[in-house]
Amino acid sequence: MTTAKKILSTGITEAEAIERAKNGDPESFEALYGLHKRRVYSLCLRMTGNTAEAEDLTQEAFLQLFRKIATFRGESAFSTWLHRLAVNVVLMHLRKKGLPEVSLEESMEPQQEDGPKKDIGARDNVLAGSIDRVNLGRAIESLPPGYRIIFVLHDVEGYEHNEIAEMMGCSIGNSKSQLHKARMKLRDLLRTNRAEKAAARH
Repeated sequence: MTTAKKILSTGITEAEAIERAKNGDPESFEALYGLHKRRVYSLCLRMTGNTAEAEDLTQEAFLQLFRKIATFRGESAFSTWLHRLAVNVVLMHLRKKGLPEVSLEESMEPQQEDGPKKDIGARDNVLAGSIDRVNLGRAIESLPPGYRIIFVLHDVEGYEHNEIAEMMGCSIGNSKSQLHKARMKLRDLLRTNRAEKAAARH
């Protein structure tokens, strides 16, 4: 949604609402909340796989927004800035819970020097072209936390591996390795799901 679009019934643009919210206008902040809450909740849900946690983290993300909106400089889209803020809220929550975001023992497999090098951080067209979004969503939710977070950040939210490495406090190679394993696991889950459905029909 562009900043030129109207926000709900307030009759102002997103850019105007941001400026007013910076000055402490509660109606403008509410308008921004109404405009972005669904996508922030969806991001939190995909990262945690838990509806109650996602609701709490969405509220926390908007509390952080309320505190930090004055620091928004407009160097990136507001939605991008807000999403990064929400991602950080979720990661902080997972650290407090002690969930392994990235398993350290699962480091990159060494590649043969003379063999063909596969970029395991590239787009996966088989997963990207999956028609059954509901099954894909369920499969993502059933991934282990470390895999799920990297998959969501890269393939769903569109972050680059260097950005993910910075957010997660891991190496770029580790991020690529986790993404590769997440995609393999997802393929297995989707294949199993299709096989079970086929068996149920016969």
